[in-house]
Amino acid sequence: MAATGIGNPLLGETTCGSLLQQLQIIWDEVGESDDERDRMLLQLEQECLDVYKRKVDQAAKSRALLLQSLADSKAELAKLLSALGEKSFSGIPDKSSGTIKEQLASIAPVLEQLCKQKEERIKEFTDVQLQIQKIRGEIAGTLKNGELTGAPVIDEEDLSLKKLDEYNFQLQELQKEKSDRLHKVLDFVSTVHDLCAVLGMDFFSTITEVHPSLNDSIGVQSKSISNETLSKLSEMVLALKEDKKKRLVKLQELAAQLTDLWNLMDTPSEERGLFDHVTCNMSTAVDEVTVPGALALDLIEQAEVEVERLDQLKSSRMKEIAFKRQTELEEIYARAHIEIDSTAARERVLALIDSGNVEPSELLADMDKQILKAKEEAQSRKEILEKVEKWMSACEEESWLEDYNRDDNRYNASRGAHLNLKRAEKARILVNKIPALVDTLVAKTRAWEEDRGMPFTYDGVSLLAMLDEYTMLRQEREEEKRRLRDQKKFHEQLATEQETFFGSRPSPVRPLGPKKVVGPRSAANGGASNGTPSRRLSLNTHQNGMRSASRDGKRDLNRAAPPVINYVAISKEDAASHVSGHDPIPASP
Repeated sequence: MAATGIGNPLLGETTCGSLLQQLQIIWDEVGESDDERDRMLLQLEQECLDVYKRKVDQAAKSRALLLQSLADSKAELAKLLSALGEKSFSGIPDKSSGTIKEQLASIAPVLEQLCKQKEERIKEFTDVQLQIQKIRGEIAGTLKNGELTGAPVIDEEDLSLKKLDEYNFQLQELQKEKSDRLHKVLDFVSTVHDLCAVLGMDFFSTITEVHPSLNDSIGVQSKSISNETLSKLSEMVLALKEDKKKRLVKLQELAAQLTDLWNLMDTPSEERGLFDHVTCNMSTAVDEVTVPGALALDLIEQAEVEVERLDQLKSSRMKEIAFKRQTELEEIYARAHIEIDSTAARERVLALIDSGNVEPSELLADMDKQILKAKEEAQSRKEILEKVEKWMSACEEESWLEDYNRDDNRYNASRGAHLNLKRAEKARILVNKIPALVDTLVAKTRAWEEDRGMPFTYDGVSLLAMLDEYTMLRQEREEEKRRLRDQKKFHEQLATEQETFFGSRPSPVRPLGPKKVVGPRSAANGGASNGTPSRRLSLNTHQNGMRSASRDGKRDLNRAAPPVINYVAISKEDAASHVSGHDPIPASP
């Protein structure tokens, strides 16, 4: 120890060796024994060891603390990397390089940077989750005054970008849903606005019943988009549409009543024009009614008052209205050629009105039913009546053709002769179609009668009887034509025999002038078409007690009534033959 203390000049003036020398000097002066000296030296050595040991323990503890701090730093680093989702990070020192303090000094800035990054990441998570929580609150309708009731809870164990992207994706989905809901809300609000305008309702008071934020004065982004708001808006739209539908039906009913009453009482157009806003929607679909105030309650009430006024006025003019309906009914039957007792019907209507035992509306409704039934019956007779008209027109052409064929001057070059010739050609074609037309008419008439179990009458006369009479007369005309043809042959044969005995001589009754005798073509054309019975067969048959007269002076058929039987009109060639034979032509009765 002395050697160690003396040989170390760096320890300064007072060293362990110098102190030990002083102690040796003192012991020498005192005369301490060697045992005592050894004991005291051992004591000094023990005390030195204790001091060194304490220093070593302190150094070991300091190293342990540094190692723990280094381990904690590394653990914190690993935790931050895991929380941030970073597999590696630039600037992290090698675990085995440098002293403990060097390692601690190198890892400290990395930890500081990662802590800042963690704080920024937490802020990003907080912002995203706040927006998510707010939108969810808006959808659920749990926000109070548009503010959240609590801060979102952030999981600091997972602050990775992947997790942040998931939250951002949720936020985007919620923002899209919010946008869709906002569009739905705005569409509903717009629909409510349009419906309120058409129905004449106050829009602001109506829409704020659903939610105060739906007022136009509040920004779009602040409007409620909750499930409850959407449900209430949907219910309100359905209710308003149903109300609109009911009001339109009511208004259309009133418009129809107004129109019927106007038509009944011949209301002037000026008075009708006052309610154009009512009648303009009479046949409009509910979705097409968009004019503001078109279905307002005051407008419907106004129409109801007018209908009530016209109803009262209608009661005072019941007779005029009823007779107008009766006239319409008679005209339908007249056009359908159905005979009715108009006088008795009018007397019955007048008696019902005077008795007061029937409501005016019931009487008009009954007359409307009669008119509808008459129209249906007229419609069922329409096809047959059209063919009857064609048949009668053909008969008139047949009658005209008879007169034309009897006219010896028909070929003269007079004005209109060529027109008559064209008409005659068309008449022959038409007349040739009469038999087929009659057969078709008979078949359809019989089918009509079998279907309804009643005879088909034309102005009170059975149509089949008229057709049978026409067919019989036509057969009689054909027989008469054959008789005249045989008579002509007989006269020709007699003239030939006379020429044989007495020689050829001119006929004393040969027609004079430049007229040509119609040849076989004319006879062929007129053979089946001439001698057509007049239209009277379908309208007037005086000899059989039939009639077709105007009813109550309201219609006049203006048709001629020639005799019942018209014999076959003789062609010009036949007429010449008769004249040459000096036989008189039978006259029409």
